[in-house]
Amino acid sequence: MTHFGIICPAAPSHLNLMFNVGNELKQRGHRLTLCGSIEVQSQTVARGLEFRAIGQSDFPAGAMAQYLSGLGKRSGLSARRYVSRLMSRWVDVLLRDAPEACKDVGVELLLVDNTSFEGGTVAEYLDIPFITLCSGLVTHQHPSIPPWNTPWRYSPTWWGHWRNQAGYRVLNSIDKPIWDVVENYRQGWKLPPLATRNDAYSKLAQISHQPAEFEFPRTDLPDYFHFTGPFHNPANRKPLSFPDEKLTGQPLIYASMGTIQNKRIEVFQTIASACEGLDVQLVVSMAGSMPPESLPQLPGNPIVVSFAPQLQLLEKATLTITHAGLHTTLESLSYGVPMVAIPVTNDQPGVAARIAWTGTGEVIPLKKLRVSRLRNAIKKVLTQESYKQNALNLQALMRQSGGVKRAADIIEEAVLTKKPVSR
Repeated sequence: MTHFGIICPAAPSHLNLMFNVGNELKQRGHRLTLCGSIEVQSQTVARGLEFRAIGQSDFPAGAMAQYLSGLGKRSGLSARRYVSRLMSRWVDVLLRDAPEACKDVGVELLLVDNTSFEGGTVAEYLDIPFITLCSGLVTHQHPSIPPWNTPWRYSPTWWGHWRNQAGYRVLNSIDKPIWDVVENYRQGWKLPPLATRNDAYSKLAQISHQPAEFEFPRTDLPDYFHFTGPFHNPANRKPLSFPDEKLTGQPLIYASMGTIQNKRIEVFQTIASACEGLDVQLVVSMAGSMPPESLPQLPGNPIVVSFAPQLQLLEKATLTITHAGLHTTLESLSYGVPMVAIPVTNDQPGVAARIAWTGTGEVIPLKKLRVSRLRNAIKKVLTQESYKQNALNLQALMRQSGGVKRAADIIEEAVLTKKPVSR
């Protein structure tokens, strides 16, 4: 048995990925402890994992959720700057407190989210191994690949390479407050500086729940990088009620703008207006952003719920309208459902670019969202068979990729051999 520690952001999608991997490892006899903000304690314990709070005086209960709620109406680079400022504070606290917490509970290996750049530094300081898990898009920087936060198309031309490098300079400048904190601790702990951003990731194993086919062509990833496909585990989902009796049997459109960038009432009004008059039934999930009854009456009288049983609805859905969060995107593809993406910020523009690149949906930037444009996109995806077929092709490939069980196999092999796990 190995005692794994977990370091990841307190955002739902990141936590759910770690919970699914953690539960798979726990079923195999291992022990897992998440070191994080006090406000995620209850959900961590409810998912069957152990918990160790850090930074309680700096981030008391409710503080992290309040800070993240500030993202609700931000978009683009403004949202990324906000995240960078917030996370630089959290990274400082984590680097200060996590090493002692890990030693106290006897952590032997860290599972680190790829956006928790500081996690590998904690492991190096403790002289224990760590494995990188990619909860979002692959974030490795290479001139041939557009930065993960951009809507840019893949272009292998010299111009595309120049554009990508310029994008990385902007992104690295925005994230500099985070990296400055990491480098200050590394210097104080007598650890070598990180030569590149990519050096923050594990040299033992890096695991992404993207399918390889949903990534731009890459030649830069190390041999110990693994695309395993989604870490979905429906058994770990909290049961949610839904008024099934209201379903009419019309083609179902499921709309969700995620759990953070979901406070724009005008977006939901535009979605409802675009669906009104079509031979479809719209279901809208507010994902806890506000009670459905607080919304103005939406056009077309869609079903609006606080939280939706997403997987059950995707089984019935013909189309997903999404913010292009990677988890909702991969779950839609797992059920062969094409999409219309309305990306807002963070990695959502990059996910949307891959939706367009794979031909599994249409993309409308938030700034260009209009009822007529959205309605045309919906009609296009519903009537052109290629979108559905491309989604079904990806569904078939994802079913062969191994998912959470393959991820756990890789982690156990790394523990057993203490060597990089090659593909």
